Amino acid sequence: MSTIEFNQSIISNAEYLKPFAITLTRDNESAKDLLQETMFRALANQDKYNTGTNIKAWLYTIMRNIFINDYRRRAKQQIIYDGSINEFLINNNQLTVANAAESNLKMKDIQQAIYQLPEIFKNPFQLYFEGYKYNEIALLLKEPLGTIKSRIHFARKLLKEQLTRF
Repeated sequence: MSTIEFNQSIISNAEYLKPFAITLTRDNESAKDLLQETMFRALANQDKYNTGTNIKAWLYTIMRNIFINDYRRRAKQQIIYDGSINEFLINNNQLTVANAAESNLKMKDIQQAIYQLPEIFKNPFQLYFEGYKYNEIALLLKEPLGTIKSRIHFARKLLKEQLTRF
Protein backbone atom coordinates (compact mmCIF):
# COMPACT_ATOMS: atom_id res chain seq x y z
CA MET A 1 0.00 0.00 0.00
CA SER A 2 1.42 3.37 -0.98
CA THR A 3 1.68 6.27 1.44
CA ILE A 4 -1.05 8.20 -0.37
CA GLU A 5 -3.47 5.25 -0.20
CA PHE A 6 -2.63 4.73 3.47
CA ASN A 7 -3.24 8.41 4.29
CA GLN A 8 -6.54 8.42 2.41
CA SER A 9 -7.79 5.30 4.19
CA ILE A 10 -6.87 6.80 7.57
CA ILE A 11 -8.68 10.05 6.77
CA SER A 12 -11.75 8.20 5.51
CA ASN A 13 -11.93 6.19 8.75
CA ALA A 14 -11.41 9.21 11.02
CA GLU A 15 -15.15 9.92 11.10
CA TYR A 16 -15.80 6.49 12.61
CA LEU A 17 -13.30 7.17 15.39
CA LYS A 18 -14.91 10.41 16.66
CA PRO A 19 -17.90 8.75 18.39
CA PHE A 20 -15.62 6.14 19.93
CA ALA A 21 -13.32 8.86 21.28
CA ILE A 22 -16.29 10.68 22.83
CA THR A 23 -17.50 7.42 24.38
CA LEU A 24 -14.09 6.83 25.96
CA THR A 25 -13.39 10.34 27.23
CA ARG A 26 -16.93 11.67 27.80
CA ASP A 27 -15.57 15.10 26.91
CA ASN A 28 -15.59 16.75 23.50
CA GLU A 29 -12.21 18.49 23.82
CA SER A 30 -10.48 15.42 25.22
CA ALA A 31 -12.03 13.37 22.40
CA LYS A 32 -10.54 15.73 19.83
CA ASP A 33 -7.13 15.40 21.48
CA LEU A 34 -7.44 11.61 21.55
CA LEU A 35 -8.43 11.52 17.88
CA GLN A 36 -5.51 13.75 16.93
CA GLU A 37 -3.06 11.60 18.91
CA THR A 38 -4.48 8.47 17.27
CA MET A 39 -4.02 9.93 13.80
CA PHE A 40 -0.47 10.99 14.63
CA ARG A 41 0.48 7.56 15.95
CA ALA A 42 -1.12 5.83 12.96
CA LEU A 43 0.88 7.96 10.55
CA ALA A 44 4.06 7.55 12.57
CA ASN A 45 3.64 3.77 12.66
CA GLN A 46 2.63 3.20 9.05
CA ASP A 47 5.40 0.62 8.72
CA LYS A 48 3.73 -1.52 11.40
CA TYR A 49 0.44 -1.73 9.50
CA ASN A 50 0.05 -5.01 7.61
CA THR A 51 -1.55 -4.48 4.23
CA GLY A 52 -4.83 -6.31 3.92
CA THR A 53 -5.81 -6.13 7.58
CA ASN A 54 -8.78 -4.12 8.76
CA ILE A 55 -7.48 -0.56 9.08
CA LYS A 56 -10.52 0.56 11.08
CA ALA A 57 -9.88 -2.09 13.72
CA TRP A 58 -6.20 -1.13 13.76
CA LEU A 59 -7.11 2.52 14.39
CA TYR A 60 -9.62 1.56 17.12
CA THR A 61 -6.90 -0.47 18.85
CA ILE A 62 -4.45 2.43 18.71
CA MET A 63 -7.07 4.78 20.16
CA ARG A 64 -8.05 2.40 22.93
CA ASN A 65 -4.40 1.80 23.90
CA ILE A 66 -3.66 5.54 24.00
CA PHE A 67 -6.70 6.12 26.21
CA ILE A 68 -5.78 3.29 28.60
CA ASN A 69 -2.15 4.43 28.88
CA ASP A 70 -3.20 8.03 29.57
CA TYR A 71 -5.71 6.87 32.18
CA ARG A 72 -3.08 4.80 33.97
CA ARG A 73 -0.58 7.65 33.84
CA ARG A 74 -3.12 10.08 35.37
CA ALA A 75 -4.03 7.57 38.08
CA LYS A 76 -0.38 7.28 39.12
CA GLN A 77 0.16 11.04 39.30
CA GLN A 78 -2.46 11.70 42.01
CA ILE A 79 -2.31 15.44 41.45
CA ILE A 80 -5.20 17.61 42.53
CA TYR A 81 -6.13 21.11 41.40
CA ASP A 82 -6.09 23.94 43.91
CA GLY A 83 -8.85 26.40 43.07
CA SER A 84 -7.15 29.32 44.81
CA ILE A 85 -6.18 32.53 43.07
CA ASN A 86 -2.62 31.32 42.54
CA GLU A 87 -3.85 28.16 40.76
CA PHE A 88 -1.08 25.85 41.99
CA LEU A 89 -0.96 22.13 41.44
CA ILE A 90 -0.52 20.32 44.70
CA ASN A 91 0.80 16.82 45.01
CA ASN A 92 -1.71 14.88 47.06
CA ASN A 93 0.94 12.65 48.67
CA GLN A 94 2.67 15.59 50.38
CA LEU A 95 -0.35 16.11 52.63
CA THR A 96 -0.02 12.71 54.28
CA VAL A 97 1.41 12.66 57.79
CA ALA A 98 2.31 9.45 59.60
CA ASN A 99 0.67 9.06 63.00
CA ALA A 100 2.64 6.54 65.04
CA ALA A 101 0.35 6.85 68.07
CA GLU A 102 -2.72 5.84 66.11
CA SER A 103 -0.85 2.93 64.51
CA ASN A 104 0.35 1.74 67.90
CA LEU A 105 -3.20 1.82 69.30
CA LYS A 106 -4.48 -0.18 66.34
CA MET A 107 -1.70 -2.74 66.76
CA LYS A 108 -2.52 -3.08 70.47
CA ASP A 109 -6.17 -3.76 69.60
CA ILE A 110 -5.16 -6.29 66.95
CA GLN A 111 -2.75 -8.08 69.29
CA GLN A 112 -5.40 -8.18 72.01
CA ALA A 113 -7.90 -9.67 69.56
CA ILE A 114 -5.31 -12.29 68.52
CA TYR A 115 -4.68 -13.12 72.20
CA GLN A 116 -8.42 -13.71 72.71
CA LEU A 117 -8.60 -16.27 69.89
CA PRO A 118 -9.10 -19.91 70.90
CA GLU A 119 -5.75 -21.74 71.26
CA ILE A 120 -6.47 -23.98 68.29
CA PHE A 121 -6.56 -20.90 66.00
CA LYS A 122 -4.18 -18.60 67.88
CA ASN A 123 -0.96 -20.63 67.54
CA PRO A 124 -1.08 -21.13 63.75
CA PHE A 125 -2.23 -17.55 63.19
CA GLN A 126 0.54 -16.06 65.36
CA LEU A 127 3.15 -18.03 63.43
CA TYR A 128 1.59 -16.92 60.14
CA PHE A 129 1.48 -13.32 61.41
CA GLU A 130 5.19 -13.54 62.25
CA GLY A 131 5.98 -14.51 58.66
CA TYR A 132 6.11 -18.29 58.63
CA LYS A 133 4.80 -20.08 55.54
CA TYR A 134 1.94 -22.57 55.73
CA ASN A 135 4.17 -25.62 55.25
CA GLU A 136 6.61 -24.40 57.93
CA ILE A 137 3.75 -23.95 60.39
CA ALA A 138 2.46 -27.43 59.58
CA LEU A 139 5.89 -28.91 60.32
CA LEU A 140 6.27 -26.96 63.57
CA LEU A 141 2.83 -27.87 64.89
CA LYS A 142 2.90 -31.40 63.43
CA GLU A 143 -0.48 -30.89 61.74
CA PRO A 144 -1.60 -31.48 58.13
CA LEU A 145 -1.19 -28.53 55.76
CA GLY A 146 -4.93 -28.32 55.04
CA THR A 147 -5.72 -28.14 58.75
CA ILE A 148 -3.28 -25.25 59.21
CA LYS A 149 -4.76 -23.36 56.25
CA SER A 150 -8.31 -23.76 57.53
CA ARG A 151 -7.37 -22.72 61.09
CA ILE A 152 -5.66 -19.58 59.81
CA HIS A 153 -8.70 -18.88 57.63
CA PHE A 154 -11.06 -19.22 60.58
CA ALA A 155 -8.75 -17.08 62.75
CA ARG A 156 -8.91 -14.33 60.13
CA LYS A 157 -12.67 -14.64 60.01
CA LEU A 158 -12.96 -14.31 63.80
CA LEU A 159 -10.59 -11.35 63.81
CA LYS A 160 -12.64 -9.59 61.13
CA GLU A 161 -15.72 -9.93 63.29
CA GLN A 162 -13.90 -8.59 66.36
CA LEU A 163 -12.13 -5.75 64.55
CA THR A 164 -14.96 -4.35 62.46
CA ARG A 165 -13.95 -0.74 63.05
CA PHE A 166 -10.68 -1.12 61.13
